[in-house]
Amino acid sequence: MVVVGAGVGGLVAALLLARRGLAVTLVEKAPSPGGKMRRVMAAGAGIDAGPTVFTMRWIFDAIFAEAGERLESHLRLAPLSVLARHAWEGDARLDLHADARASAEAIGQFAGAEEARRFTGFCAQARRVYNALEGPYIRSSRPTLLGMMGGLGPRGLATLAGLGPFASLWGSLARHFRDARLQQLFGRYATYCGSSPFAAPATLMLVAQVEMDGVWCVDGGMAAVAAALAALAQRNGVVIRYAAPCAEILVRGGRACGVRLAGGEQIDADAVVFNGDVAALAEGLAGAPASAAVPPTPRAGRSLSALTWAIHARTAGFPLLRHNVFFTSDYASEFRDIFTHGRLPRAGTVYVCAQDRADQGDHDGSAERLLCLVNAPANGDAEADDREEILRCEQASFSLLQRAGLSIDRHPQNTVLTGPRQFGKLFPATGGALYGQASHGWMASFRRSGATSRLPGLYLAGGSVHPGPGVPMAAMSGRLAAATLMGHLDSTSRSRTVVISGGISTRSATTAGTG
Repeated sequence: MVVVGAGVGGLVAALLLARRGLAVTLVEKAPSPGGKMRRVMAAGAGIDAGPTVFTMRWIFDAIFAEAGERLESHLRLAPLSVLARHAWEGDARLDLHADARASAEAIGQFAGAEEARRFTGFCAQARRVYNALEGPYIRSSRPTLLGMMGGLGPRGLATLAGLGPFASLWGSLARHFRDARLQQLFGRYATYCGSSPFAAPATLMLVAQVEMDGVWCVDGGMAAVAAALAALAQRNGVVIRYAAPCAEILVRGGRACGVRLAGGEQIDADAVVFNGDVAALAEGLAGAPASAAVPPTPRAGRSLSALTWAIHARTAGFPLLRHNVFFTSDYASEFRDIFTHGRLPRAGTVYVCAQDRADQGDHDGSAERLLCLVNAPANGDAEADDREEILRCEQASFSLLQRAGLSIDRHPQNTVLTGPRQFGKLFPATGGALYGQASHGWMASFRRSGATSRLPGLYLAGGSVHPGPGVPMAAMSGRLAAATLMGHLDSTSRSRTVVISGGISTRSATTAGTG
């Protein structure tokens, strides 16, 4: 078997296929594993410059258990009691806690007792939505509308109906909260999957439950997650080839049968797992024969990109915690700029991950590792010169931080800037979109490709396929891809159902050529 791409989905798929006794080669164009879980060097410090939040630990516990290991034997995790510190211009601040009662108390002090009561109601609904969707959506292979309705059962259907049949996340939050700042805070959950809260479905409120179930700091950063998975995969016999970009997925007799590397080497295989953005397949970047394996990704449907600054510098003024979010007063303008006008926001939310801090924010005053991020349009393949636009956005973003009290001693020598153009080069055919297609509209969940592709023998993993973006979801996609592929090898009839541990079931991959 060949797996293309050493992002978390590809690493998980390779590991679990090897555990089933298959000979697996994993090819990766970068010199190290991780994909979007990348690390950059700024003034001599290694800084996580991709995902920074570790959630849904149960997914990784299950993956390591399938590999005959315990997660804590490979990664050191520390739970956060404060999920994030939120700030608005002036001195308005609100900490959200892992303990819902502590959050309710903080919200009461911030916005009044009625908003605290509404928060409790919001949490209860978020929990019901999560419980309803975990089995028929998160744990399943690519769901269909009809199949998911059957899996939800009467209680689950009633929970989703209570959100409103076509409700947006923002519309639902407006019913829960009167304070616009709280709507902003919880509306940000849509951006976790690269979407606008004004267009994303209300079901994304389930992220609130995901965070209250636990957010962890990883010793060594998120890059340590990729390194642990890669080491375990190699220990189980996976051959990992770094600096080995895949130029073409080979097709023979209407079936994927291996890959050709950029240097010309050909690796034959019984099946291929592609752990990259499906837009690259559709645009023929893995060869013309494989381009029909997935439907094209419309540019108008791209998810968010980002403008990021990885900084190693001293800070002053604002009491940073691990995760910090700085809001402007006009939240809607940020998403109009990005999704309607296709430009960097003139007044965007700024996320700051202080990677040397935890719950209490203790720091000795020396230079610290920061990742600052602003949402951006996925227009990195446009020909227009974007330098002036980036400069304006940078000035607006760091002015917002200063108005909230945070000063950062940054300069070109201690800062690495990455924008849509650079992300587009890292992840071709995406324009810099970091989450696949945007989750806009109530049918968005059903438009993502599943583990099977239209090309027999070619399976899919990664954040652009079901169950969606984010480190745990991409890991789940790798688990589903491995189970689907194994189901194909094990099946004796087209109707066989494949079940993997944790209750995840998939169609037999003998039907791969029909979807």
